[in-house]
Amino acid sequence: MTREEKVQYWLDIVADDLDLAEFLCQSNRWLYSAFMCHQVIEKMLKAYWTATCDDVPPYIHEHKRLAELCGLYEKMSEEQRDFLQEIRPMNIEARYPDYKRSIAKSLGEEKTRQIVEQTKQIQQWILQECLAVTKPLTSSDATKK
Repeated sequence: MTREEKVQYWLDIVADDLDLAEFLCQSNRWLYSAFMCHQVIEKMLKAYWTATCDDVPPYIHEHKRLAELCGLYEKMSEEQRDFLQEIRPMNIEARYPDYKRSIAKSLGEEKTRQIVEQTKQIQQWILQECLAVTKPLTSSDATKK
């Protein structure tokens, strides 16, 4: 696979994950919508990593660490950095039930919609950073979100 194909792989998954996050939000499944937003950002960071680094992205889920390792964190605004911190607990995939309940209580329709919108914004920003270092990509929806 070429570098561009590898980046496109991540972008295609992001498009599906973002669609699912929006669907889950509309279905009042706020915890899982927020989890998918966490996934979108993680995969966008891995797309950027793939576009700019010669090695495979590390198998980590910590947004801040991924962004630091690939050199993107220093380019982020304070608002973007704050959002990475805010969405950090939403990686609930293998968490214990009490932890999931406490996270779920912190969410609601308005908060989750805000998370989805902020996710779209940071997804677009990372995409623009990717495009700045690669030739144009042709994801089915990644550039339209």
